[in-house]
Amino acid sequence: MKWFVSEISLKELCNRYPHARDFLQAFGDYRQWEHGSIAEYFAALDDSLLESRGFRREDLSVQLDLYLDFMQQLQEQAVDRVEAITIIGGQDKAGNPEDCEITVRAGDIVCIVGPTGAGKSRLLADIEWLAQEDTPTGRRILLNGKIPPPEMRFSVERKLVAQLSQNMNFIMDLSVREFIAMHAESRMREDVPAVTDTILNEANRLAGEPFQADTPITSLSGGQSRALMIADTAFLSTSPIVLIDEIENAGIDRQNALSLLVNQQKIVLMATHDPYLALLGKRRIVIGNGGIQNVLETSRQEQDNLLVLQQLDHVLTGIRQTIRSGGRLDTNLTALLNHLGKPV
Repeated sequence: MKWFVSEISLKELCNRYPHARDFLQAFGDYRQWEHGSIAEYFAALDDSLLESRGFRREDLSVQLDLYLDFMQQLQEQAVDRVEAITIIGGQDKAGNPEDCEITVRAGDIVCIVGPTGAGKSRLLADIEWLAQEDTPTGRRILLNGKIPPPEMRFSVERKLVAQLSQNMNFIMDLSVREFIAMHAESRMREDVPAVTDTILNEANRLAGEPFQADTPITSLSGGQSRALMIADTAFLSTSPIVLIDEIENAGIDRQNALSLLVNQQKIVLMATHDPYLALLGKRRIVIGNGGIQNVLETSRQEQDNLLVLQQLDHVLTGIRQTIRSGGRLDTNLTALLNHLGKPV
């Protein structure tokens, strides 16, 4: 054991290394020994207790040292900072080359548009797998302009990409609060209660129908599940890249969901059929026949049109809420469209 660990008191040890509490609790209540040294505490442990825990007294110091080193490595094992990803074109279903190189930076939203079956999800999959000409499209994905090393591509612990799919189902028998807290603890967060409350509040801000902290996660609707996972991804996931497949079908506040991810400096790529969402990004990738056919910068006129679409989206959101709550749709929609400058 490191000399400074063996000489300090249990109280000081736990202040310096909060995870030491978990190791010490394996032997029962250690608080009466808080002002004693580690060596004194280990010497006082009962032989039968050590035997029941599978420890030998002479190994305790080494085991604690190894445990603290391991936990410190886990805390420091952050995903390498990804400032940008680059998509280098491959080929479409007919073998025609994709003559493109697209770079997306942290805080950017890039939309992926095209007909159903065109290959939008395939592009998302290539990015998730950090493809290196080893997928059907032959595309390559670079991180910060470089080829990602194999240990980064295939690591289970250090996933660079978080994907929010169209269907999300929970099978764990936990409440929402327990689920978030468990994830926060697995990320070695020291502010578990605070970050849990933050994620709960943000998820409810996104969800069409609020839910409680003690709601079983298996009881959440599709929209509530999606809202929870977006908030969880924003605040707890270390993955710098977020892939979203058709968020418009989620029944959540789409604009705030994207803003939440962008504010956390995530790289967001989103497959969508929604014109409002498509214009929210600075660029959109047009997919057809399994290949990238074009990359369009959002024009000034499209940015102006986005304001109109935002008004329309706000109106439609209100109409949905009216219908959901059992109200009547007695508004004169023709007059409303005329007011928005879209005569029927």
